[in-house]
Amino acid sequence: MELFLSIIFFLFGATFGSFFNVVGIRSPKSETFVNDRSYCPKCKKTLTWYELIPIISYLVQRGKCRNCKEKISLIYPVVETLTGALFVLSYLMIGLNVELITALLLVSMLMIIFVSDIHYMIIQNKILLFFLPLFIILRFIAPLEPWWSPIAGAVVATVLLALIILVTRGGMGAGDMKLFGVLGIVLGLHNVLLAFFLACLIGAIVGSLLIALKIVKRKQPIPFGPYIVLGALIAYFYGERIIRLYMGLYT
Repeated sequence: MELFLSIIFFLFGATFGSFFNVVGIRSPKSETFVNDRSYCPKCKKTLTWYELIPIISYLVQRGKCRNCKEKISLIYPVVETLTGALFVLSYLMIGLNVELITALLLVSMLMIIFVSDIHYMIIQNKILLFFLPLFIILRFIAPLEPWWSPIAGAVVATVLLALIILVTRGGMGAGDMKLFGVLGIVLGLHNVLLAFFLACLIGAIVGSLLIALKIVKRKQPIPFGPYIVLGALIAYFYGERIIRLYMGLYT
């Protein structure tokens, strides 16, 4: 039964991952993604249903558009695969209960943000405002312990990022600050601080490697959103274990 449900969650997630790609790419350009058919961004040809099968279409077409033969961005199958895998992880770690809805919504929001930040270095207000009330409602239904942790997490994370923006004069964007405010509701105080620490740590390591390999130049702007996404996911799924392990080292 668990294997069957895992397969269902992966297929479900991969399908939604395909949709998140469309939302993340079109929404910042104010293009509709509800009724319009998907098209090749290079030649603008409308895609058929068999060109839109998550992961499989990319592999069958060898990563190229069937019409113009231009390469399809690797971001499409990556997001589809990641979303499917994260939906499975959510089910396996949480089970079939209300908190699973929170986990799936969190993954969904973060995947959309990942796509839009990679492409445009933008974390959109409308995406955050769509998910925020859902997370608030879910935290009333499935509260954290203590009950005030989501409120404290949202306030502390927002204030912390605001201070960093002021001190560094734009070292981080307002979108990062707003995202951490929303994450505070989901993760709670301790885990949102852990997510911030992990995002900074991962960003520093990856950024240093990119500079050392001369893939990016010093002071060249790079999207911070993907590091926030990774830090938030680690904190959500493994935060309590990491914090207990850390506290155990000093007690």
